[in-house]
Amino acid sequence: MRALLTITKALADPNRIRLLMVLREGERCVCQLIELLGLAGSTVSKHLSVLSQAGLVASRKDERWVHYRLADVPAESPGGRALAWLQDSLAGDPQVKADRRHMGAILRENPSALCKRQGTR
Repeated sequence: MRALLTITKALADPNRIRLLMVLREGERCVCQLIELLGLAGSTVSKHLSVLSQAGLVASRKDERWVHYRLADVPAESPGGRALAWLQDSLAGDPQVKADRRHMGAILRENPSALCKRQGTR
């Protein structure tokens, strides 16, 4: 039951759901996620920490960059079912569509320039 409660807590915030929906399209640098949400880096890091504790996202460090992606969870696990449910439920959501467009613009920017502008590196 603890795993389910942790996942439920992770899904209880719209910003965390937005992060999960954008990460389903691939790995992203923290600076790109900060840019998407328009929140402070510490706030985005806290959201990512909650998602990581729930086993929904994984990260890797590449020199000074930290990249996040959806975790490799079995489809029939609580996390796998939660991610599938989100994708099915929010496929046509206006915020998800707007985030996809915004991320497209963000991906055209140099991550180093993003970090420098944000003051995160």
